[in-house]
Amino acid sequence: MTAHDGPEELEAQFAQWRRYVLRRRELQSVDADELEDHLRGSVDELVAAGLSPDEAFLVAVKRMGSLDELSREFAREHSERLWKQLVLTGDSGPAAGPRSRRDLWVMLGCAAGAVVSVKAPALFGWSFEDDGSFYARNATLFALPWLAAFLAWRRRARPLVIGVLAALFVLGAVAANVYPLADDSQSVVVTGVHLPIALWLVVGLAYVADDWRSSRRRMDFIRFTGEWFIYYVLMALGGGVLAAFLFNTFAAIGIVPEAFVSQWLLPCGAAAAVVVAGWLVEAKQSVVENIAPVLTRLFTPLFTAALLAFLVAVVWTSHGIDVEREALILFDLLLVVVLGLLLYSLSARDPLAPPGAFDKLQLALVVSALAIDVLVLVEITGRITDNYGGTPNRAAALGENVILLVNLAWSAWLLLSFLRRRTPFAALERWQTGYLPVYAAWAWIVVLVFPPLFSYA
Repeated sequence: MTAHDGPEELEAQFAQWRRYVLRRRELQSVDADELEDHLRGSVDELVAAGLSPDEAFLVAVKRMGSLDELSREFAREHSERLWKQLVLTGDSGPAAGPRSRRDLWVMLGCAAGAVVSVKAPALFGWSFEDDGSFYARNATLFALPWLAAFLAWRRRARPLVIGVLAALFVLGAVAANVYPLADDSQSVVVTGVHLPIALWLVVGLAYVADDWRSSRRRMDFIRFTGEWFIYYVLMALGGGVLAAFLFNTFAAIGIVPEAFVSQWLLPCGAAAAVVVAGWLVEAKQSVVENIAPVLTRLFTPLFTAALLAFLVAVVWTSHGIDVEREALILFDLLLVVVLGLLLYSLSARDPLAPPGAFDKLQLALVVSALAIDVLVLVEITGRITDNYGGTPNRAAALGENVILLVNLAWSAWLLLSFLRRRTPFAALERWQTGYLPVYAAWAWIVVLVFPPLFSYA
């Protein structure tokens, strides 16, 4: 789309799409109207996010390819320009020109800020070797504020939103550094686990900006989280290969760059990649999104089988669950992964599609996770009420498992009601997106209240 294109060309594309839709005899004009309204709404959102009208139309049609077979066929027949515009970097369109170049420069500035944040503590005498707990507590504070800054700039967030973001990050920095915690304190571990959760949801506030009450925008952030994770893992794998290559090639000529790799390349690259991954998701909208159905359909049955096998083993052996610190973290991570699979699959699913076999598989996954959550809760409660007493780890795990229990239980009920065609799929989406503030509130409680509550133990 050139700089002379305008609303007329976009309306011509809508007209072409509508003619294509009405080729199908089983679709009435009212059906085409409903689909077109959805398409126009998606185009408006993407244009507001910075895409050109032509790019927004193509991306919106590609997204509708996950809604029904008709749109999938249309998307396949008209996807050539989409891949050229999203993958190549030399387009001259309005959004792919000045706007994308500004995004690139702002991203580079934020990535540089993350790198400076990682290395700034060295000016005050902190090092990776001698102050490992300091860097563990502050790891997310080095990069996530810069990712939030990039997203707030992209969304043109109001000063009030920017002020709230800054205040929350300052609060996180205070919680991570003010309390007198020993390196072997359980509160260090608890803070190190919960502070990233709290701060990532602050990033979510930057992502939704002024639309924080919108369930749809919260679901977009869930999709963003999944895509960001994919990009970050890919860059981490590439960075690992680069570090190994650099180390071994220099070692072959008698130079051992261990200090450079461990103190500069890896930490600075990890921090910068947080911002770069967010920029890639924003710049290449809908490219990775198509991987979501593949990933969820691959890992959902695998995790379901693993959880069911574990439950069978528990019943067969009559062994209780170990609720020591490492085991608690393991089980909580397992439940979080299950919840993440559920959320990511919800973000990729067609909300208008009827219940299917995959929905039944998801119900089995949620029920299995719910059963494991109950077993962990029983063990934790028993340890706390017995002679073991409460510790920060057990108290945090107890609260997290209660929160997950409520989420999983109601999710299972909504999935069952959806399978029985008594509840629309949108109710499950609203439940999950509306529950995000609960996780944020609990993470902040653990970070801010638990250390003094347990005497900084």
